[in-house]
Amino acid sequence: MPIPSTSPKPKEAKLFRNNRSQAVRIPVEFELPGDRVLIHREGAKLIIEPVSRPANLAELLAEWRKEAPLDTDDHFPDIDDIPVKPENIF
Repeated sequence: MPIPSTSPKPKEAKLFRNNRSQAVRIPVEFELPGDRVLIHREGAKLIIEPVSRPANLAELLAEWRKEAPLDTDDHFPDIDDIPVKPENIF
């Protein structure tokens, strides 16, 4: 679902509890694409925005390029592998 360029007028929405979380019913005219969102607070406002996923490998690699390079403390742990034993397959 494309996100409209102009926002409709503010509309009151219902808050409710879902187990230990608070949830909000989003009216259809404010529906977001996908099944995940990012949420953050700016003062008293909660900002909810769709999570954008890379559509292809090139977009994924472009996202990874934005990450900070690995530091000297960032390394893969040593893994003590058991040596492979010869197998008789005949």
